[in-house]
Amino acid sequence: MKYKDKDGKPWMQSDKKARVVPLTILLVMLCGFSFYLGGIFCSGKDRFESVDVKDVAKSVSDPEESMSSPLQIKSVSFPECSSDYQDYTPCTDPRRWKKYGTHRLTFMERHCPPIFERKECLVPPPDGYKPPIRWPKSRDQCWYRNVPYDWINKQKSNQNWLRKQGDKFLFPGGGTMFPRGVSAYVDLMQDLIPEMTDGTIRTAIDTGCGVASWGGDLLDRGILTISLAPRDNHEAQVQFALERGIPAILGIISTQRLPFPSNSFDMAHCSRCLIPWTEFGGIYLLEVHRILRPGGFWVLSGPPVNYEHRWRGWNTTVEEQKSDYDKLQDLLSSMCFKLYSKKDDIAVWQKSSDNTCYNKLANPDAYPPKCDDSLEPDAAWYTPLRTCAVVPNPKLKKSDLESLPKWPDRLRVAPERVSDVHGLSSSNNFKHDDSKWKVRVKHYKKLLPSIGTDKIRNVMDMNAANGGFAAALIDYPLWVMNVVSSYSANTLAVVYDRGLIGTYHDWCESFSTYPRTYDLLHLDGLFTAESHRCEMKYVLLEMDRILRPDGYAIIRESSYFVDGIATLAKGMRWICREEDTEYGVEKEKLLICHKKLWYSSDSNSR
Repeated sequence: MKYKDKDGKPWMQSDKKARVVPLTILLVMLCGFSFYLGGIFCSGKDRFESVDVKDVAKSVSDPEESMSSPLQIKSVSFPECSSDYQDYTPCTDPRRWKKYGTHRLTFMERHCPPIFERKECLVPPPDGYKPPIRWPKSRDQCWYRNVPYDWINKQKSNQNWLRKQGDKFLFPGGGTMFPRGVSAYVDLMQDLIPEMTDGTIRTAIDTGCGVASWGGDLLDRGILTISLAPRDNHEAQVQFALERGIPAILGIISTQRLPFPSNSFDMAHCSRCLIPWTEFGGIYLLEVHRILRPGGFWVLSGPPVNYEHRWRGWNTTVEEQKSDYDKLQDLLSSMCFKLYSKKDDIAVWQKSSDNTCYNKLANPDAYPPKCDDSLEPDAAWYTPLRTCAVVPNPKLKKSDLESLPKWPDRLRVAPERVSDVHGLSSSNNFKHDDSKWKVRVKHYKKLLPSIGTDKIRNVMDMNAANGGFAAALIDYPLWVMNVVSSYSANTLAVVYDRGLIGTYHDWCESFSTYPRTYDLLHLDGLFTAESHRCEMKYVLLEMDRILRPDGYAIIRESSYFVDGIATLAKGMRWICREEDTEYGVEKEKLLICHKKLWYSSDSNSR
């Protein structure tokens, strides 16, 4: 039914024309008012001299659009943390362990504090801290006050791990399975694995590393090792390793994958690390299988190897140890490992390079089963472990150990997996990137002459891409931890194929290391790439936590961010200077920063 007006005409028709003019006028007025407000905002925005860091992190989506108006941040002064935070590791903090379960030691995995619990303070050094002893002397000794943990000295002194002498810890190179010293142990291992001596084996991982004496010895033999151990209350194994100048990272094989790509390490090692390899469906050994490249070696010393002669010292029976060894051998065979060599306390297995071995996993009754395609083999950031075998990609013909160029040639050869990286998918692009970093590092050396000297040993590239920065530093007496963002392109496999080491990480969280463990931090466009997710303040505070006193940071960033970074760095007591890049482009600048040594206000070391 249609309504009618007083003249009897339908209301809908009679009112239609009458409403056109008012609606048009209203629309014009609204548009004009919007332009007026926009004019007020645009003319006034230049009057704001500072913005909150959190607001910037939320609002800046494309900093390059704002190059003409650099980011400005209010001056800030960060307070000191209390002295009981001197060994603070936020995501593996023993003070929070009671919140998590004990099953498979899950409490030792990464559990980062929520944002409202984050510390906004500077982690102090221990009372009496000194600049670390320089490499290579640091491999054999370190200052006691830098890592003041007597517990490990008392508990492990009989195993010759380390001993306290005066104001130093000494590292004799002993260990549970190294009765004649680590060098003699590695000599025996080289007899069993000749590939350790000719450049075939370049990258290794040591699970349950102790104080990383095994990884330290391998450095002179041209093998670069990541030593892995969990955070603990007393032993501080990873902190000792890094204080000595040996690559190490906090981690544990528990319920999550290790933060490394598949088919990456040339060798994996466990010396009486007490990991129950055959329990929980062999899930821990399946993770070693995933990260070990085809043709790679797995080395085990300790139980149950050499059970015939060692069982009495293991508080067990010979029958139990034989059963454990048989279970281990059967599990390894099912994963396409073959016993390569065995002597005394050391057994070596090799992962097959022939993918046809995995055909048997198609049998419904086979164990372990083949992983399905729903889980990316390289996904390794908070990715649960699964009781299935990751089968190497059959399309990759030159990524197995036998096909890779020997070290050091493999550093400069474009790896096969470079074809999977956007923007770096050809040999020419790879070579261009390599040349670019040689030029950049030459420029860095002019700006920071300490590069290449004994002042810089432990280096981190915080967003490493394909490892070009580390490759350009290869002739210097240092090592580089190449960090690839869990949110960026997966270039970490390329890093490993080049014979370098690194890890996945999300810089919105804290890194898996102790305080004061790196001499030089390098970042290239990290804030440009991550400012929409990660608050700049917390990233810089994390950099301060892991940087050693008297250490350096090279920050390569868009001009938009440089002033804001410098302001926050000043609040952390860093001394920074702005420099041009190697080609002097205006849209990009360098900050060369120096972290001075300071002591806690309640310290006696002044």
